[in-house]
Amino acid sequence: MSRLRAFAILLLSLLLAGPAYAQQPAPPATSEEGKPRKLNRKERKELARRAALDAAARQRVNLTEKDREMSEAFFVDGVRFLLLEDYNKALERFLKAYAINPTNAAINYKIAETNLLSGNFKDATNFALVAVKLDPQNAYYYLLLAQIYASQKQFAEATQTYTTLIKAVPNSGPYLFNLADLYLAQGKLNEALATFEEAEKKFGPLDEVSFKKQQIYLKQNNLDKALQEGEALIAANPDEVRYVLAQAQLYATNNRLSDAIRVTEQALKQDPDNPRARMILADVYRQQKNTPESERQLKLAFESPSLDIDNKVRILVDYIKQLPNPDLNQTAQELAAITTRVHPKEAKAFSIAGDIQTVTGNRPAARANYLQAIRLDNSRYQIWQQVVLIDAELNQIDSLLTHTGQALELFPNQAPLWFYNGVGYQLKKQPAKAIKSLEYGRKLATDNPELLAQFDTQLGDVYHELKDYPKSDAAYEAALTFDANNAQALNNYSYYLSLRGEKLEKAREMAGKLVKQNPDNDTYLDTYGWVLYRLKDYAGARQQLEKALKTTTDATVVEHYGDILFQLGEADKALQEWQRAKKLGGASLLIDRKIKDKRLYE
Repeated sequence: MSRLRAFAILLLSLLLAGPAYAQQPAPPATSEEGKPRKLNRKERKELARRAALDAAARQRVNLTEKDREMSEAFFVDGVRFLLLEDYNKALERFLKAYAINPTNAAINYKIAETNLLSGNFKDATNFALVAVKLDPQNAYYYLLLAQIYASQKQFAEATQTYTTLIKAVPNSGPYLFNLADLYLAQGKLNEALATFEEAEKKFGPLDEVSFKKQQIYLKQNNLDKALQEGEALIAANPDEVRYVLAQAQLYATNNRLSDAIRVTEQALKQDPDNPRARMILADVYRQQKNTPESERQLKLAFESPSLDIDNKVRILVDYIKQLPNPDLNQTAQELAAITTRVHPKEAKAFSIAGDIQTVTGNRPAARANYLQAIRLDNSRYQIWQQVVLIDAELNQIDSLLTHTGQALELFPNQAPLWFYNGVGYQLKKQPAKAIKSLEYGRKLATDNPELLAQFDTQLGDVYHELKDYPKSDAAYEAALTFDANNAQALNNYSYYLSLRGEKLEKAREMAGKLVKQNPDNDTYLDTYGWVLYRLKDYAGARQQLEKALKTTTDATVVEHYGDILFQLGEADKALQEWQRAKKLGGASLLIDRKIKDKRLYE
């Protein structure tokens, strides 16, 4: 027999040879007059449970050597399956061992443990109670029973188990900490405090206990006691900066600002670059309305690489919620710049910097930061979307096409990217490519009616450029079916109908509706005026164009006004407007002939 086998048998013998203890049956229940009374259901159930436990404890089993070996074998198998987390097989083996030797405490303990891990709390409780009765000096059995109770949120029973353990088992003082935590879980602050103090009498002051006592005092609104506990902790650990900062934070949170500054500066003497100390000071100076010093401390904190990027991002997000704000814009931008400098390989640093530049109105700088974020991590669609939006806002068509093309290689199912790609080709005067992108993207947007309407409106514009008027009209109609007030669709549809001289009454209805909703928009006024012109309502057209010219010097609007004046017989004034339109740039190809011949060409 190998030494290992001999050792295993010896260990199992110790585990399996637990003593059996005879228990006295519970006395019968009596009434106040001393007569037996009828038990209620709860009492009967409890009596039956105790009887079962007592019967198991009283039972003595005289094992043969063969039975002992079989029990040990089943037990070892059960432990193996338990370690493999195969709880069904483990329980099967333990129960076979139990059938042979039911009064062995270790077997009952393992059955209880396996049931706990399997979620069978009822059987776990019963077998753990038997294990404790069979071997009331084994601390591990109490711990398992307490864990089972706690798992069912039966904190009172768990508390009682720890109390019994501490009293019954020698050298169980360390479990006072478990007991105190259970009291905390039940909200029994006084009992928890008393238990912690009892533990400190046995083991001396402990840092973790001091922290917990401090939290208890704070919950009891006993700030002075909490602060005393913190000062004692610092005195016992003068080199631990974290304790000093915890005390400073406590002062700051409770508006003891001068004390907070004093204690924080004490920490900075030990660790001058500590970012948490700078953050506390920044908050304290902010509360004192000392904005310059608060911002200085915050920037010093941001300069530290040990203040991790996630904390910095959270702070910058709080700034974004307050922007744009003339008092905060510069500080936010400077903090963002520090973040990108200190964390040059963090995509989120450049992403948040881009967000801040966007909100504060610096679109080129925002795009530069977003693009750097993409170089570091191109997997975030939202950043690509921001780049594309800025390209469109800046009207930088080449960049728009480049960036939408790159993004679509990564996110081919994102309909907005196809939309902007199509818009880019449209602005590049490549309508066939625009149609291809817009029609493909439209298929991806069928579950988003609002986006679908944007595709339809844009398709209406592009199909008009291709002179495919039936498809153009159908696209506009589809957009207006979803949103009857779609400004782009109403304006462009009515204007293009006026250019074609078709459905002019429908065009007047749409343009008039748009002007009623937007009475000061010069583009819409020009469209409405031009529809009226095509309907030969020159006086009405003049009225709309004169309103538009109060807010615009667009060459097309000026030229239209000249055309209207000519139709009204004011040829000299019409010539002046045509000349002005030519000078502004952007008039129609007929403008030179109109000026040269002093007559209207359409």
